[in-house]
Amino acid sequence: MDAHLPPGLDRLSLNQYTTNRWSVREAAEGCARAGLRWIGLWRDKVEAQGLEESARICRDLELGVSGLCRGGMFPAVSAEERARRIEDNLRAIDECRALGSDTLVLVCGGLSGCSVEDARRWVEEGIGAIAPYAAANNIRLGIEPLHPMFGADRSVINTLGQALDIAERSGTPGVGVVIDVYHVWWDPALHSQIVRAGARIFGFHVDDWIVPPPDILLGRGMMGDGVIDIRRIRLAVEAAGYGGPIECEIFNRDIWEMDGDEVIRRMIERYLKHC
Repeated sequence: MDAHLPPGLDRLSLNQYTTNRWSVREAAEGCARAGLRWIGLWRDKVEAQGLEESARICRDLELGVSGLCRGGMFPAVSAEERARRIEDNLRAIDECRALGSDTLVLVCGGLSGCSVEDARRWVEEGIGAIAPYAAANNIRLGIEPLHPMFGADRSVINTLGQALDIAERSGTPGVGVVIDVYHVWWDPALHSQIVRAGARIFGFHVDDWIVPPPDILLGRGMMGDGVIDIRRIRLAVEAAGYGGPIECEIFNRDIWEMDGDEVIRRMIERYLKHC
């Protein structure tokens, strides 16, 4: 593949948190106006719109759902709470299927009052508990490693290698990874782990790392506003065999305050220039 050519626009997906003020309907209609073919949905937005209505909107506008976020959040000190979280993930699998998506994105969970060792063990046990139900419903579980600064509160799975260890030990091809450049660009083992991932890559997210980050959670940049060599990572992911949607997921207050159509216009421009 020629590194100077951007990926086709038909692969670009709007993660609806990039236009956070928009409902499912508003985000889907914004995608349709811009000629996009994919959208990434969040469970809270889907609940607010209604599951059946969200699915109908996407079908009517001929939008594929590149992934549903989020499942996971497995660790908890009490066995009862861990069981409740597993039940919530089973519901998320049902929602994913109803929306016509084949990928549930797992943000695995932070410490929740326990040790990092216990938290990581409970993440793996939780994924093992839901994997058979996901497989029976043809839903893939995409573990998304998060940057280490989110280890305490959002995910104790912080490298692509850690995520792949869990996926491989699951014993099923239906457990894999979602690679977000914001979270993994810094990892010296990134490119060797991308090769290792191969067919277990279920999703690819783009955004950028602003220097210095304006906010730990809400400081992601639009592609080109930071230091990540997005195109190099994209080419590596494609060389490993991934050819699916490329989802733009940006948590940034300033971007959230912009007009949604302008956000999508800028997203397309930056995607073509930097991805």
